[in-house]
Amino acid sequence: MARTFLYFVAIVIVLVIAGLLGLRYFAAEVSSFAFVPTRSYERQQPLPAGRYDDPAQLATMWLARPGLGDKDFARFLPEGANAQAPPLGAAVFFIHPTSYLAKNHWNGPLGDAESRERAELFVRAMASAFNASPDVWAPRYRQAAFGAFLTDKPEALQALGAAYADVLEAFDSFIAHASPAQPIILAGHSQGAYQLKRLMMERVNGKPLARRIAAAYVIGWPVSLEHDLPLLGLPACTAPDQAGCVMSWQSFAEPADPAMVLAGYAGKPGLDGRLPAGSPFLCSNPLTGQTGGDAPASANLGTLVPAEDLKSGKLVAGMVPARCRDDGFLSIGEPPQLGAYVLPGNNYHVYDIPMFWANLRADAARRTAAWKP
Repeated sequence: MARTFLYFVAIVIVLVIAGLLGLRYFAAEVSSFAFVPTRSYERQQPLPAGRYDDPAQLATMWLARPGLGDKDFARFLPEGANAQAPPLGAAVFFIHPTSYLAKNHWNGPLGDAESRERAELFVRAMASAFNASPDVWAPRYRQAAFGAFLTDKPEALQALGAAYADVLEAFDSFIAHASPAQPIILAGHSQGAYQLKRLMMERVNGKPLARRIAAAYVIGWPVSLEHDLPLLGLPACTAPDQAGCVMSWQSFAEPADPAMVLAGYAGKPGLDGRLPAGSPFLCSNPLTGQTGGDAPASANLGTLVPAEDLKSGKLVAGMVPARCRDDGFLSIGEPPQLGAYVLPGNNYHVYDIPMFWANLRADAARRTAAWKP
């Protein structure tokens, strides 16, 4: 019996090692098989007119906005956060990252319970950094499936375009409710950042609205210096108290292997319609508020360390450093212990915002204070 058990343990160990090696060397192939939808594309019909303003649909269509009460997931405050922080005078529009991981559809249905629960967690952990403002708006939308970022199939761009149509309608609702004299903060992570780039090109670049933007945080998806930044309508942030500028970063621990991110970046057209493969992209340092450079962990005002249930957490200062690498990615040094959701290649994508939660909160306050009408 003992020998049989030892054989069983040995087999399990071999299988685990084989699985880890498979993920290391064939991460792209494994991810594609697991997440890319195989069915044909289902055209998304436009949402009914006024869906984002319908009082009966607010809790369905928004994860955060004034008036949602305990259904406003951006109101979360981690342990150690200053609940009496000076109010942020900007209205905030936040686009959440991909939470639809299934491969049943190219666009996540609004009625999918699992993706909604993940989106709630994302808004709680990310959009909450801006909740010194009473006006944080985060819409639900028929997001492109996670697999859309792992393939060059034409269905992927169709799904991303359909998701953008929802985001645009939500943004127009947000603008209609915001005071014309109020500064605006735009923020998005991952797919949210991808969609935010297009939104800025169409609604900010060369438009009167550009004068109202205190800051834009395009995080977790590369902003090409050649193919994207010139069409966003705002420059990169080069000073911590600069208003009307763009911050962007993608976080990796060392040793970093960003091959999967670079492949996705290379295969999705930039805002100018050209593939950005090989072009440099923006790296903002969230600890300094500037482009490039490095900062020690002592400059980190507070990392949001999640609890096991992911619905609560605490701020820990001095935990994570930040250095913009020569390749444009943000190095966070040795892998910090934040949870189980680190992606292949030491990619801390899920933690891009939580790692710098308190610094992002302070950054938004400084840029809003520096904004002039």
